[in-house]
Amino acid sequence: MALKIVKRNSAEEAVSLELQGSLDSDTSPELDDYLNGVIGPSTKVVAFNMAGVTFISSAGLRVIFKTLKLMKSRGGQVSVTQMSKGVRKVFEIVKVMPDLTVFANQAEMDEYLEAVQRRAEG
Repeated sequence: MALKIVKRNSAEEAVSLELQGSLDSDTSPELDDYLNGVIGPSTKVVAFNMAGVTFISSAGLRVIFKTLKLMKSRGGQVSVTQMSKGVRKVFEIVKVMPDLTVFANQAEMDEYLEAVQRRAEG
């Protein structure tokens, strides 16, 4: 499934985006490129409205966390809102185990995240 990125507002210090679709290994480079184009040197806040995100993989998480790392280095923040139950569960798992390597490879992690999301939605 494709990813649609809608810019809700963009100011010198803040960027607000609405994401729709799947945020996975196929679409995460698109989001990464988009962010590189809208995040300026004085941007300190990036807000993601995830109401339309139907799936997120480890590749999608990497883009979110890369953005978080950049904003934290500037004394800023990233906010994520309106997640579906499945996407929220993925974020909860990652938050609980930030330094723990559990998966043998990316494919194994993506399979696990997909199963978690399906269970949470069902």
